[in-house]
Amino acid sequence: MSTSAKGHPFQAYLKPRTLVMLALGFSSGLPFLLVGNTFGFWLRDEGTSLTAIGIVSWVGIAYSLQFLWAPILDRVPSLKFLGQRRGWMVLSQVFVAAGLLAMAFVGTRYGLGVLAAFALLVAFSSATQDIAIAAWRIEIAEDADELGLLTSAYTFGYRIAMLCTDALILVSAQHLGWPLSYLFCGIAMAIGLFASFIAREPARADAVIAHNVDEKPLWSVRGFFDAVAGPFIVFFKTHGRVALLMLIAISLYRLPDFLRGPMTNPFFHDIGMSKDVIGAARATIGLAFTFLGIAAGGFLSLRLGYMRALILGGILQATGIALHALLTISGPNVPLFTAVMAFDDFSISIAGITLVAYMSSLTSLGYTATQYALLSSTYAWAGKILKGFSGAIVESLSAQVGLMEAYAIFFVSAGLIGIPAVLLFMLLDSRQRAAQ
Repeated sequence: MSTSAKGHPFQAYLKPRTLVMLALGFSSGLPFLLVGNTFGFWLRDEGTSLTAIGIVSWVGIAYSLQFLWAPILDRVPSLKFLGQRRGWMVLSQVFVAAGLLAMAFVGTRYGLGVLAAFALLVAFSSATQDIAIAAWRIEIAEDADELGLLTSAYTFGYRIAMLCTDALILVSAQHLGWPLSYLFCGIAMAIGLFASFIAREPARADAVIAHNVDEKPLWSVRGFFDAVAGPFIVFFKTHGRVALLMLIAISLYRLPDFLRGPMTNPFFHDIGMSKDVIGAARATIGLAFTFLGIAAGGFLSLRLGYMRALILGGILQATGIALHALLTISGPNVPLFTAVMAFDDFSISIAGITLVAYMSSLTSLGYTATQYALLSSTYAWAGKILKGFSGAIVESLSAQVGLMEAYAIFFVSAGLIGIPAVLLFMLLDSRQRAAQ
């Protein structure tokens, strides 16, 4: 936040730029679960096997390949009358909305392949939207404090969207059906479109982008090399030999959450939890603990520094995921389910906000879209690939020990996978302190 924002934190959230960021965060978060965990619940309701659900979750790999087309968003205009960042934001939002509406209309009547193809369109367009919004967020900020404020607003908006697509949609699906629920989500993308149209194009990066486009066009050899290799060269020059260690730590940090993701809603379905109960719990206790986790993540990043906040977030994240094994013993126990879910939401929010803040601090002006896409792809690629095998792992284990025991082993193992990332950030923290 700026100086004035520090003195009046609530008023800072009412600034036009921050409200736009809130709406863009909502637009960014809306499609994510609709082609991920919530999509898996829909498929499980239709009787789809866990193995197939895991495989279909691979449409989310689009999020981890953002760096492949991010240079285009740094160099090639789309809707010129809106500007570089806003043009790509609007274009991608239109395709996200179209994909969600198509999923709603085709449903499962034409087979899993057709529905998955439209889910892939949504995932690709959503990943493109994320690149453009992340670049806008970083470039529009006047200083590091305002970047923190915008990151917080983005996360709040993102989490509100997650509430809609993780909780409220279950209640809607229970009473109105999945297709109509997805139709409402497609219409809700209008919030992001409106925000993109009223947003201001970042002036701070205009000169750098204009110079790159004019002096080194993407179709020239020099321009193509600078667009594709330049961001990576600058990143490794800036951070030196430790850059590779940073990328490895980032890639492993959210692996536990990604790996367990496709199985979470099918797990709740299989232990007998109703969609109404899950939706109500997520919309009340879950929402409260999510926002507490976001606030705690921002506070810990400022008080402890990025590294130590990441270490604490990683430990909490692993614990929250492993605790799901308790539900395999209790069955559809609402109080225990609510407690496990609340702790999980709290810990995942801390881990998420600290990682976003850390990655945002590592980008360089002029290569913002590509470098942030590199970092966000790095944190997602391993999890997005491995989670496709999650259903096959559970079904393979269930053949030997039973379904509930298989789920228990799976969630505990997913939590333990987070330990290497915690150890790497401990190493980075010690190196950073030694250098200082």
